[in-house]
Amino acid sequence: MTDHPWHLRHPAPFSQGTTAITGIESAPGTGMAFEVVALAPGEVRQEVFQEESAWLLMEGHAGLTWPGGSAEVSRDSLFEELPTVLHLPPEAPLRIEARSPVEFARIRVPNERTFDPRLFDPASAPPEEHRDLGRWDDMAHRIVRTVIDLASRPESNLVLGEVITLPGRWSSYPPHHHPHPEIYHYRFTRPQGYGHGELGDEVRKVRHRDTLLILDGVDHGQVAAPGYGMYYLWVIRHLPGHPYRAPEFTKDHQWLQQPGVEMPRCGSRRNP
Repeated sequence: MTDHPWHLRHPAPFSQGTTAITGIESAPGTGMAFEVVALAPGEVRQEVFQEESAWLLMEGHAGLTWPGGSAEVSRDSLFEELPTVLHLPPEAPLRIEARSPVEFARIRVPNERTFDPRLFDPASAPPEEHRDLGRWDDMAHRIVRTVIDLASRPESNLVLGEVITLPGRWSSYPPHHHPHPEIYHYRFTRPQGYGHGELGDEVRKVRHRDTLLILDGVDHGQVAAPGYGMYYLWVIRHLPGHPYRAPEFTKDHQWLQQPGVEMPRCGSRRNP
C-alpha cells in the first residue's frame, strides 16, 4: 500500500516466501529489484538469477551454499550486530537451508561482468563509521556500515550498506543528492517507531518496514523520532560510465561542512 509513488509501505510482517517491493522494470524505476525473502525453519530454497544479487541477512540462522563456498550465518539484531551479506555474480546458484525463521533483504541488478562470489560476515565486513560524532552537538551522529562499494567490489553495479540513526538524531545529513537511484528500507527498535525522510521539499513519515525510492537527484535527509532507533538499508545503482563515488551536499547547507562550525545559541541566557 502507498499514497506516494516513491514511498512504499508494508505495515504487516512479511509473509513467508518472496515479497517483491520494487522490480528492475517497475515504475517509478530504480533499475534494481528489491525483495524480502522470509523462510520457515527447515525450509530449503534454491535460487539462481541472471542478475548480480546481494543477500543481506536481516534476522535468523541459515546455512548457505554457493559455488566455491558455504557458511552458517546468523543475526539477532540489526541494531547491535554487524551485517552479513552474500554477494553473487550473475548465474551463480545459491542454496539456503533455514535453521530458524530467517529473513533476507535481496537486491538484484543487471550486470554483464562476472566476478567471484564473496561473503561479507561480521568478521570480514568493513568496520562501522561513527559519522559526525563531535559535530553539531552530535545531532547528526550516526553509525554507517558500508559493505559493497567501489573499493570492496569494483565489479559490482551496486553500492550497499546500513545506517543506524540514533533516537532523535539526523542522518544522511546535511541533505544531499546524486543522479544515481537509491533505495532506503527502514526498521525501528520498536514496531511503532517512526522518523521522517525527505524527498526534495516533500517530507514523508516513515515507519517500520517502509521503503523510500530516491530518484531524479532529489535532496534527501532523515531524522528519527526521540525514543526510537532507526535502521535503514541503503543501496545505490551505478550509472553506465558514471559510478557512484560521493554525494553532493545541498548548496544552502554546505556551510555546515566547514571546520569549527558552532551551533547557534537559542533561548534566554538566563537560568530558568
